[in-house]
Amino acid sequence: MERVVVTGMGVVSPVGSGLELFWKGITEGESAVDVLENYDLTEYPSRIAAQVRDFDPGKYLDKKELRHMDRFVQLAIGAADEAWRDSGLGENIDADRAGIVVGTGIGGMQTLTEQHQVLLERGPSRITPFFIPKMIGNIAGGQLAIRLNLRGPNETVVTACASSGNAIGSGLRAIQHGEADVMLVGGTEASLIPLAFAGFCSMKAMSTRNADPKHASRPFDLERDGFVMGEGAGFLVLESLSHAEKRGAAHVYAELAGYGRSSDAYHMVEPHPEGEGASQAMQRALADAGMSPGTVDYINAHGTSTPKGDIAETLAIKRVFGENAKRLAVSSTKSSTGHLLGAAGAVEMIASILALKYQTLPPTINLEYPDPECDLYYVPNHPEPRRIKTVMSNAFGFGGQNASLIAREL
Repeated sequence: MERVVVTGMGVVSPVGSGLELFWKGITEGESAVDVLENYDLTEYPSRIAAQVRDFDPGKYLDKKELRHMDRFVQLAIGAADEAWRDSGLGENIDADRAGIVVGTGIGGMQTLTEQHQVLLERGPSRITPFFIPKMIGNIAGGQLAIRLNLRGPNETVVTACASSGNAIGSGLRAIQHGEADVMLVGGTEASLIPLAFAGFCSMKAMSTRNADPKHASRPFDLERDGFVMGEGAGFLVLESLSHAEKRGAAHVYAELAGYGRSSDAYHMVEPHPEGEGASQAMQRALADAGMSPGTVDYINAHGTSTPKGDIAETLAIKRVFGENAKRLAVSSTKSSTGHLLGAAGAVEMIASILALKYQTLPPTINLEYPDPECDLYYVPNHPEPRRIKTVMSNAFGFGGQNASLIAREL
């Protein structure tokens, strides 16, 4: 079976777009959370979010293209273009052997709500003919394939907040099984709109620390009160090792060595209280990589800052790693970026691979009052230089769908 490596990465995130600014943001303790702009959320219990503020879609798209694309597609194009450029592949590929997998939890929700309002106020004849092609979740993958002329496998994964973790895993399998030599994989989300806020608020899932937004996302902290919604996109270029070596790839960030997935089969939105599904995903990733628990050095946790989720993940890590859990470094970069929903898995995998590159652990910021039930080492508040060879990234979604990925030095 083909070995698979990461040769390009691109990110659009609330703490900074581009690999350099993203890494700087998550390692310097920056919080991107603030009061949500653009909408009046006075009557909402939660009024804070992690917005992407430095992204200029006009850098990638002309005015006509912009009118025909929802923001979630625009963010995807920004991150994917950066990843493709970073890989150095250009047009010198066999297009039939190059494909795409995109993860998104919600898709074009902004377009959906805008056009629904048009329907109510102006009638059906005023709905734009671009409504459906702007909104549907698979359109990001379609647009990227057209843009880069990639004619290999093309699919979209929707597993809530595990979506882009599963998308990376699906791309890994496509190369391992000989369907493709190159796969552009990742995720995108742009759902910072009142309807999404109203839905999550009604579930009491989001933080209501409106007066202190910078400290609202606080995974594993005793005072955490829910997640903070964010937006963004992250993409990685995967290649078979033989393909990367043959073309003389400028750099290889890491080997993507293992992928595990599972289902809690427990509850619509709550994790299994003992982390059974999460632990199965991690165990399966280790088995897929042919590795023992003692070989993992760092875990980028799903760590959403929810009361039940952080405890369940802690229990899952201890179940899988046993005594090795005490020496593991674990952190949640959602403390800086907020929760990017369907894009979270890809953006956090990029953070994990950058940790390998720079031999530095990104911190969990806002960890001021450790929860006694979350008793691992979460790299509190400051980055930590450390020799690491293998990293794991977790992404868990509503519906109990779980994904774990392992990358290691080549």
